[in-house]
Amino acid sequence: MSLNKPIRRIAVVGTGVIGASWATYYLSRGFDVVATNPRPSAESDLRKYVDNAWPMLARAGLAAGASIDRLTFTPSLGKALDYADFVQENTPERPDFKVKLFTEMDEAAPPDTILASSSSGITMDVMQAGCKHPERCVIGHPFNPPHIVPLVEVVGGAKTSQVVIERAMSFYTSIGKKPILLHKALPGHAANRLQAALYKEILYLIQQGVLSVADADIAVCYGPGLRWGVMGPSLQWHLGGGTGGIHHFMDTLMVELVSLMKALEMPDVTPALKQAVTDGVLKEADGHSLEQLTEEENDVLLGLLALRAKASRTLP
Repeated sequence: MSLNKPIRRIAVVGTGVIGASWATYYLSRGFDVVATNPRPSAESDLRKYVDNAWPMLARAGLAAGASIDRLTFTPSLGKALDYADFVQENTPERPDFKVKLFTEMDEAAPPDTILASSSSGITMDVMQAGCKHPERCVIGHPFNPPHIVPLVEVVGGAKTSQVVIERAMSFYTSIGKKPILLHKALPGHAANRLQAALYKEILYLIQQGVLSVADADIAVCYGPGLRWGVMGPSLQWHLGGGTGGIHHFMDTLMVELVSLMKALEMPDVTPALKQAVTDGVLKEADGHSLEQLTEEENDVLLGLLALRAKASRTLP
């Protein structure tokens, strides 16, 4: 693996929601993107997605040379990977399918091209099992949607080269992403496990009649969620410790937090609970379409990221 190989052409394998979002982001960063998907309507669906997302990214700022015209499409996996400098795979979460696909990509891609997977649940140990060059296979799991949210979780498999992991981290950083390195593989990686831990308690509070669905959402997004959008919970505790900072928090306040953790319980996710959440969400949505809600969310997220960029000398 050559660390000096310039990355100019990205192959996006799989063009569902995640793949289309990745393709849009790579285009906005000034890359040539070749996308592939065997589904008959895949090209038209992809181009529609890119066209719809482009104005928002244009307002946020495009890289030099960025253009929708740098997107090409082919239903042929081999042709898509022929001259790819980096591959971003985004296909269904089926282990047997992923193993076969990675074996095929390993055969088709140039030997010094990194094969990155957006997989949210299948470990790289599984996916690289049939590859002749497993050392170049790595997970680069985005947070949805990749063209808006900067987080990428990077984790290798047992046979992944450390050089490739470092290269992936460096590449994602260079294009404006916020990659984090997972030192060991776990189901769901890290961010989805954090989401699951929080949502477990939200469901419990709803089931116990403590909060309505709407008030549970308000409790998160107008409380700790606001602060977490500025700095993470551990750094927040440094502020929460007062003049003693994190030392005071650990010595004095952690005891109470641990006691609260021990009291948390698992909800019983019954059909009734799922229906209650569904009814509550639809009431919150208040007739607005998914497209309207998505556009508003993305617009606010870009505004938050712009504010964070202004404070970058202080905030991590």
